[in-house]
Amino acid sequence: MKQFLLCSMLAVALASSGCQKKPAAAPGGAPGALAVQVVVVEAKVQPVNETLSLVGSVAANEMVEIKSETDGAVEEILFTEGQPVKKGDLLIRLDESKFIAAVNEAEANFKLTETTYERNKQLHAEKLVSQQEYDQSAAQYQASKASLDLKKRLMKDARIYAPFKGMMSSRQVSAGQVIARNTTLTWLIDLDPVKVELNVPERFVSQLQLGQKIEIIVAAYPGRTFGGEVFFIAPFVESATRTALVKARIANPKAELKPGMFANLNLTLKLKEEAIVIPESSVMASGDRTIIYVLDKDDAAQIRPVKIGLRQAGVVEIVTGLKAGERVVAEGIQKIRPGAKVKPSVPDNTLSPPPKA
Repeated sequence: MKQFLLCSMLAVALASSGCQKKPAAAPGGAPGALAVQVVVVEAKVQPVNETLSLVGSVAANEMVEIKSETDGAVEEILFTEGQPVKKGDLLIRLDESKFIAAVNEAEANFKLTETTYERNKQLHAEKLVSQQEYDQSAAQYQASKASLDLKKRLMKDARIYAPFKGMMSSRQVSAGQVIARNTTLTWLIDLDPVKVELNVPERFVSQLQLGQKIEIIVAAYPGRTFGGEVFFIAPFVESATRTALVKARIANPKAELKPGMFANLNLTLKLKEEAIVIPESSVMASGDRTIIYVLDKDDAAQIRPVKIGLRQAGVVEIVTGLKAGERVVAEGIQKIRPGAKVKPSVPDNTLSPPPKA
């Protein structure tokens, strides 16, 4: 009897345990699955910009090769290499002795012809000299005047002045050296500001505007940026390269940028002051759609199709499909499915601001 009672009780217990309800399955996961921990960020509003990376070349604002317009011996050099000079400063003086003699001779001839002309002019008025004689004296007077002006101009060529403010380069002559006309003496360079010249592909030309801000980086100063703005856009596109020449000015008060340097340049093409951005890791491609996971009020991950806009380092602009402040899954996307409960955690670093335009 005891064995029968024990067997009956065991059968009842097994039957009752089999009738108990199974635990409800967690949304989007296996029965009894725990909420998945993911990194969640809020969609933020911040400025974004589209930039074009190019390689350009630094050029001087003004740069001329100082040459002599006449033959002669170098009498005096009045500048030192690397010296800043102002417009009109005397740089080099040639031997002026032969020019002074030529001017004195021309002045004597001019005075003689001037006296003859004035006398014949008075006599011609009194009908005491012929018209031919008067005309000859007038022509000689004009010729001697022109000759004197030319000799004075040649004497002026013996003195070489700075045509603009700038910095002197290395000199190519020494005092006492006899030089020929068109001999290179030195270079004068204006380094503040400098120009950056670059060739922009034609498909970006329509997005260029005068006054656009740029930033360049040069190998000589790693980690530093130099800012400027566009002041020239070529009115035509080179048929061989399909590019347009663009120039920008950059302040260079310490003469750190030198002509000929390569410049890695970021040219701002588009700028939006208020754009909704999320981490780039939040975006997924699903066929021809772009989707993200957005958390609802119950911390359940829901799929949301969106349209993206500008991209920057680490972030992407959302044009449609998302509002500022909504929570988006940034990390752990591969571990969840639509409707899955998640455990949000805040990332160590929030969205970083975009580079300055």
